[in-house]
This record gives sequence, structure tokens and C-alpha cells, in this order.
Amino acid sequence: MLKVGIIRCHETEDYCPGTGDFRVAKNGKGAFEEVGPVEIVGFVTCGGCPGKKAALRAQKMLEKGAEAIVFASCITRGNPIGYPCPHFEGMKASVIKKIGNDVKIFDWTH
Repeated sequence: MLKVGIIRCHETEDYCPGTGDFRVAKNGKGAFEEVGPVEIVGFVTCGGCPGKKAALRAQKMLEKGAEAIVFASCITRGNPIGYPCPHFEGMKASVIKKIGNDVKIFDWTH
């Protein structure tokens, strides 16, 4: 079973406890349909706009056993507030720079 670390939007944590992310991970649905059920080993926020803590937190989740990093749909699709993160591309680039190109990254969850 693939072990993942999920980065969520700091601004939406009051609106969403992450239940959709946990559900699709457990059932291998949404972004995980190709890999099947996954185990979440970390569930953190980006640290707030502009996501400057995402890279460090991604690295820490890898150190704790994550094999892939996932950006939750609150960041990339704007769930549940209808406003995707305008800093996503820069945040993703900083994560890749920190952890390298060999780690799989998922751009959404559900």
C-alpha cells in the first residue's frame, strides 16, 4: 500500500476536517484510483499563504515514511470554498525543488 503525506490549505481548515481526503484515500478513489487504497502518514497545512512551509513539511512527511506527496483538492480545486490557491504552482515547484523529481506528487484528492 502506497504511503502518502497530504498537504492541505491552511485557509480552509476551519471549513473542512479532511474527511473527503481520508475517505478517498482509504477507498482508493478520486486521485488514487490508479494506485488503489493508500495509507495517510501525514496530514498538514501549507503553513498559510503563500505556502512557504509546504516544502519543509513535505520533506518531514517523507522522513516519517511517506512515499508520495499529495496536494489536497482545497488547494488545487478550491474545495470547499470555490477558490483554488493562487500560489499552487509556486508551492509545488518549491516542494519538488526540496524533495526531488523522483517522488510522486498527486495534484488533487477528490
